[in-house]
Amino acid sequence: MQRPVITKALAEKMEQSEIDFMSSRIDAIAAREGNPMGAELLKFGSSAVFYVREMPWGSFNTVKGIRSENIEYVDPIISFFRERNRPFQFEITPANSSNELLTYLSDRGFRHSGFHTTLYGVPSMDEPVYAEGISIRELQADEFELYGKLHCLGTGLNVEGAGHVADNNRVLFDRPGWRFYIGFVDDQPAGVAVMYMHGGTASYTFAATVPEFRRRGLQTAFLHKRCYDAARSQCELIVSQAAYASTSQNNMERAGFGIGYTKAVWTGGK
Repeated sequence: MQRPVITKALAEKMEQSEIDFMSSRIDAIAAREGNPMGAELLKFGSSAVFYVREMPWGSFNTVKGIRSENIEYVDPIISFFRERNRPFQFEITPANSSNELLTYLSDRGFRHSGFHTTLYGVPSMDEPVYAEGISIRELQADEFELYGKLHCLGTGLNVEGAGHVADNNRVLFDRPGWRFYIGFVDDQPAGVAVMYMHGGTASYTFAATVPEFRRRGLQTAFLHKRCYDAARSQCELIVSQAAYASTSQNNMERAGFGIGYTKAVWTGGK
C-alpha cells in the first residue's frame, strides 16, 4: 500500500502517536510501588509534559504537542521544571510551529539546539524474510534481565544499569498495546526492539543491536517484523523516530518509510 501524502492532520496524528506511547510509558513507570524513578506526567492544553527524576536525559524530560494555542502554558511549564531543578526540552513540529511561539520561547532564553526526524509508513501483510543467520521472536515475561543487558550494550549505557532498564520496561509488558522483541544472530542474543500500538497507529519506540552483531541485517529484520505484526493487528499507520540522516533513518527509508517531518528541539531557558 502506498504511503499517504503528508497533511497537517497526518502530521498531528504522528505527533499524537509519540505522546500516546510516552504517556503510557511514563504512567507505567510512575505506577511502580513508591514511584522510585520520580516519574510525572502533566497535560497543559494539547501539550504533554514528561519528567523522570532518575532519568536526566532530554527524551524523558520533554514537552510534546506544544503549539501557539498553548503559549499561556509555557511559563507554568518552565516553573514546573525549574522547581525540580531539571533542564528540559520543547519538541516543536513544523505543523504547529509559528513565529509567535518561537519568539515567545526565545524571549524566555530557549534556543533551537537540534533536529529529530519522524518517519512514517503503512503496515504490510507480506511475511518478513530475514538475512541469513537472523531470527526474531517476542520477548518472554521472564527475560527482562536479558532485555536490560542487550538494551544497555546496544545503546552504550553502562551494563551495571541493566537492572533499572529491565524494571522500567517490565512494567509495560502486560499493558495493552506493548510488544517486545528479541533478535538473534547465529543463535546468539543480539538485540531488542519495542512497539506500541494504539488507535490504529503502531509506534516503533526502541531498537538496538549489540555492536559485535551490527551490519548483519538485524535492524532491518526488526523493522519488517513489526510492520507485519502491526498489519496483523489492524493498524493503518506506522510511526518511528531517528536522528537526522543517521543509520537508523537510512534503514527505515530503505524499508519503505518516508520522512513525515523533522521536529525542532529547543533547550535552554532563563
